[in-house]
Amino acid sequence: MALRGDIPEGGRIAFDYTYAGELIRDIRDLTGNDFCIGGACYPEVHPDSATKDEDIDHLKLKVESGCDFLTTQMFFDNSILYNFLYRIRKKGIEIPVLAGIMPITNAKQVARTVAMSGTQLPQRFISMVDRFGHNPEAMKQAGIIYATEQIVDLISNDVNHIHVYTMNKPEIAEGILNNISELIK
Repeated sequence: MALRGDIPEGGRIAFDYTYAGELIRDIRDLTGNDFCIGGACYPEVHPDSATKDEDIDHLKLKVESGCDFLTTQMFFDNSILYNFLYRIRKKGIEIPVLAGIMPITNAKQVARTVAMSGTQLPQRFISMVDRFGHNPEAMKQAGIIYATEQIVDLISNDVNHIHVYTMNKPEIAEGILNNISELIK
């Protein structure tokens, strides 16, 4: 994955590349096709883009720089991804897109996640956190179930590439895998 990374506090970029597309271009120029290069995308809109159209134009430049696949930032409403896929395909972006699913397994993650990603939370998700957020084990289970339901819907709608942000918690991956094991045989 060729990523720009998060802007440090104070807003000053302290590295050689302003945009991930620049890094992708340099990797491609230096290595030819020896590497498969992935990049990030934002189904809702990149925080630095003024509009969805501007965001997709920048994404197209990233792809034209040599990106082989994209992984989305997390989202909690699959209709946002479906709309995003429609818009990028309409603009000629045809590389694989991995849908980024983040199981929220504790209530404290919610505010941090929204602040970092700018993602919208559907009412169904908010209700889940309100109902189970006070009980860590219940919240963990509810988060795994919510993520599983997202994945089932994605698979049912022919989304073939899914990335689960487990945050190095194997029990989360195991819970989801147990829930979908019959679907992916």
